[in-house]
This record gives sequence, structure tokens and C-alpha cells, in this order.
Amino acid sequence: MDPLLDLLNSRPLVDGAERDALGDPDGGRRWAREHGGDGSLAELALLREARDALRDVVRGDSSPAALAPLLEGVRQIPEITSDGLRWTVETPPHARLAVDAVLAWAATEQHMPGRLRPCANDECRLFLLDRSRANRARWCSMAACGNREKARRHYARTR
Repeated sequence: MDPLLDLLNSRPLVDGAERDALGDPDGGRRWAREHGGDGSLAELALLREARDALRDVVRGDSSPAALAPLLEGVRQIPEITSDGLRWTVETPPHARLAVDAVLAWAATEQHMPGRLRPCANDECRLFLLDRSRANRARWCSMAACGNREKARRHYARTR
């Protein structure tokens, strides 16, 4: 799955209770290691900060400028290779996953503007990346949120 979506969706509501994959040190370490990190406490703190800032930006509650502190001290280094120009991101090791998430968000906004959005189900905290041609996807999962929402609307119409 997409690492940006994995981070944004690491704090879902399950049966009305929040489950934070980065909330406890053991679960957070496991999540970070599965995504190429080291699972240090500093890395987990920065990942939580990045997740919350990205969530607010994607929902429109904050300006993209809120992401700037996550990129402090980050540099892109150009390198000429036999294949052409390649950019290497230089960042402290504990910040790499958070920086990668911010850069993935920026690339998504540049190449697929408006396609990263929250699920239309008000009781869901998940996000989706709409890859459909029509750009009309509304739910993180048709099986879960989409069917529930359609069933609610149908029930309301027939009452």
C-alpha cells in the first residue's frame, strides 16, 4: 500500500474506538520497521507529528505551511548518473519516514491534485487516494463505508 496513506490511516476508528498504530512504543516500532524506519522514539514522535499535520492539511483545516517545520534541515542533493539527473534527499535518519511522507504528499498534490481526500463517511477517519478516471470516489472502502452510507440513505428514504 501507499506509505503516505498508511501513515494517514494509522489512526482509524474501529467499532467507535480509536486505534493508533503509532500510539504505543511496541506497535509504533513495528509500524516504522515495516515501512523502512528504525522505530526509535524520536522517529515515532516525528511520525505522529507528520501524520497529524498532514491530516489537517488534507482536510483543509491547516495550510500547507504547517508542514514546513517537518522539513527543517532537509536538503536535496543533485547527482549526475548514467541515467541523467537524480535527486537525493539528505535528512537525519530519525526524520526520513516523516520527510518521505511530506514529499509524497507534495508529489501527490502536484501530479494528482485533489485526489487525496478524507473518506466521505463522517464516522470514518480514513483517507483515500482516488485513482479513478472520473475522480468521484468518496469512500475509503466501498465494502465498509460505501455500503453503510448507501444503506443509511436507503433506510432514511423508505422511512
